Amino acid sequence: MSIQNLIPKEFIQFLLVLVFSLLIGLEQRRHHIAEKESQLFGTDRTFTFIGLFGYVLYLADPKSYLPYLVGLVITGLLLGIQYWHKILQYSYYGLTSSVLALLTYCLPILVITQPVWLLLSFVVVILILTELKGDLISISQKASEEEFITLAKFIAFTGVILPLLPDQPVSDLVPVSPYHLWLAVVVVSGISYISYLLKKFVFPESGIMLTGILGGLYSSTTTTVIIARNEKEGNAGVKAVSAIMLANGMMYLRILILAYLFKPSIASALAIPFILLFALCWILARFSKSKKLNVPVATQTLAGHKNPLEFKTALLFGLLFVLFAMITDYVMRIYGNAGVTSLAFVVGITDIDPFLLNLLQHKEGIGETTIALAVINATNSNNLLKMIYAISLGSKEIRKNLILNFSILILLGIGASVLFFCL
Repeated sequence: MSIQNLIPKEFIQFLLVLVFSLLIGLEQRRHHIAEKESQLFGTDRTFTFIGLFGYVLYLADPKSYLPYLVGLVITGLLLGIQYWHKILQYSYYGLTSSVLALLTYCLPILVITQPVWLLLSFVVVILILTELKGDLISISQKASEEEFITLAKFIAFTGVILPLLPDQPVSDLVPVSPYHLWLAVVVVSGISYISYLLKKFVFPESGIMLTGILGGLYSSTTTTVIIARNEKEGNAGVKAVSAIMLANGMMYLRILILAYLFKPSIASALAIPFILLFALCWILARFSKSKKLNVPVATQTLAGHKNPLEFKTALLFGLLFVLFAMITDYVMRIYGNAGVTSLAFVVGITDIDPFLLNLLQHKEGIGETTIALAVINATNSNNLLKMIYAISLGSKEIRKNLILNFSILILLGIGASVLFFCL
């Protein structure tokens, strides 16, 4: 017999109400530690009593909830009177403590009627949001009107437009459905949007290394161009090569995430080579960072705070997605699997995400080994393109290091392609 069965359920519920009400009260005391006692609505004991008050009234009639609801009204009236006097006496309009008191009164009904995970989530959110007041103010100061419009766009893209789109191909000529097209736009935009938010709000003053990591989630090609250009202008410093390698590593991670979302079997096939290539990029980044390059050190900020949900960006991605769907279908019918894997080399010199997502959503005609091989080929040619960009835009001092690092990546990528071809 477990110890839980030896303790009455009502006693456990009482302890939960007592402990969590006390925790909220203690947090309020800590949060208002610098204020005078006379100015406070209440802290640890008051919040504990409110929680216990709600618990007792709920038990009085757990069917009609009448005593509990009457107690809620009385508690609300008392809090309103206290809030009114606080305004008159101190000209202070903060309502957080009063709202927390009402939430504490609601704890007993959660303890008794809801699962433990929901109760714990409720308490954790209360404690965290109360303590994050300064951080939330800082975020709201950084956010512009455009940020909230962007968030509204993303919600509309995901929750409104996507479910309404048909899941049937447009025609035989365009073998892609509006739903799968928009799903690809939402997923890629979502990953880019998360990277954008992290850079702007969580790591606004991040160094070049973190710039490479976050930029790689957005677009490793764009990040490589930005860092190489800034390095030549003296704004990136000696860690430019490392940052470019980190951005490349994040490309492999991003593709793995996309593969797991759309076709887990392909992700499983690519997991070992891509994780190894991801780790290699980090090793090369660490090695490159220790090189004594004759480049001045300066702080670097990420260019490309560009909004990833711009309509033009989504439109371009959609057009490329449809174009690559048509080309891939044509190549598959005329040249078979070999044509698709060869096409991947050519596609690598463009934005590879539309092509890869089209392959990952392809349901018929293309074998999984062919898809995996095409993904690897596309990353190989994309790495070649990034190497050309980097050595063209960067300074002479880092070219040798860039050529060496990219050559290692490309050669190992070709090795992975040969291995998949032989399977």
